[in-house]
Amino acid sequence: MSIKNEKLENSFFERRFKLKENNTNVKTEIIAGITTFMTMAYILVVNPSILNDAGMDFGAVFTATALASVIATLIMAFNANLPFVLAPGMGLNAFFAYTVVLQMGYTWEFALTAVFLEGMIFIVLSFFNVREAIVNAIPINLKNAVSVGIGLFIAFIGLSNAGIVITGDGTITGIGNLTATGPLLAIIGVVITGFLLAKGLKGALLIGILITTIIGIPMGETILPEGLKFVSAPPSLAPTLFKFDFSQILSFDMLIVLFSFLFVDVFDTVGTLVGVSSKANMLDEKGNVPKAKQALFADAIGTTVGSFLGTSTVTTYVESASGVAEGGRTGLTALSAAGMFAISLLLSPLFTMIPGSATAPALIIVGLFMMSPIKNIDLEDFTEAIPAFLTIAMMPFAYSIAEGIVFGIVSYVLLKALTGKGKKVSPIMYSLAIVFLIKYML
Repeated sequence: MSIKNEKLENSFFERRFKLKENNTNVKTEIIAGITTFMTMAYILVVNPSILNDAGMDFGAVFTATALASVIATLIMAFNANLPFVLAPGMGLNAFFAYTVVLQMGYTWEFALTAVFLEGMIFIVLSFFNVREAIVNAIPINLKNAVSVGIGLFIAFIGLSNAGIVITGDGTITGIGNLTATGPLLAIIGVVITGFLLAKGLKGALLIGILITTIIGIPMGETILPEGLKFVSAPPSLAPTLFKFDFSQILSFDMLIVLFSFLFVDVFDTVGTLVGVSSKANMLDEKGNVPKAKQALFADAIGTTVGSFLGTSTVTTYVESASGVAEGGRTGLTALSAAGMFAISLLLSPLFTMIPGSATAPALIIVGLFMMSPIKNIDLEDFTEAIPAFLTIAMMPFAYSIAEGIVFGIVSYVLLKALTGKGKKVSPIMYSLAIVFLIKYML
């Protein structure tokens, strides 16, 4: 380590983020943060595209997406000192646009109001440690299973984004056209990234994304900005800023919409925190996520602020696993990613040109990294093994972290109770199982 770097790590970064205590350094953390950003930069394009279908202004949502991500991730960095990055969540934005607006017929202002109420409720729940209690109540075997399930889920997202795996009729999936440029570029990217990892190169995931993006130029997958203009002022927030509709705040439909947002966000975030922390060996001796309260508070504030700006629910991103895989262990990783989101406001043409086929290889390989906690799952006790397996399997099959957790918790409680081991199950787990069963019956 150079004298310059050593002084840097002994200064602000070391004091603020406790780098040595977490066995990391400035270079590793910055690379990890940039890597996480690169694997989730697609949200800067995808989120505005989805919400635009609901009638919202694309440019305004782009700016809102970046700003909400910056604010929430900075809170995660400085308040929780964890390497997790936040942004408007996939799935939640689709529910916002295609269910609430296009299917139920409500305005996007109505949906945005539901997001605002969700954020306010989460702030209260975080203050009273409700969500932290849920995180800590999940048994260690299920926590390890969540990590593995998220790994398969991430890999499936990568394979699907690249067109290597395609969805057919119903829920059947199959192999896409591997000779098409998108899938072919992704496969090339997997080989390149795998080679870099095998050689032990630091920042292999990030370098793999950049090389794959460059290769995509002659293949027609990476589209360069017109006139090679990479810098532009961020679009105005005016079309979406504080655009709420409180006229139906007490309606039954608002209650249903609000509950749906709450349910999915709670357990997507819980799953991500538990799974990624398990992979990074960050769980404490009791199997709990460190500073879970502060981490959950970050997405509560992010969701509330995001609704002000004009975007859907902000949540902790599963792609944070890519930064953890690069060695990120502290809030400096989150700070670096927040910095990239801030830069993206001015360099939007540059960041939005990275094709999904270039980030897919990182997601696929991170899926492999997330598999390691499977070694710690008790497969001999079927009251532990079956819930763990259902947790793992249902995340990619149902395309939902939340649903995987639901199947795991309900089966865990039922099997323990039916085999006379119910006393070992916490009251919170019983309560969650009952709530989940009622949800599906209704």
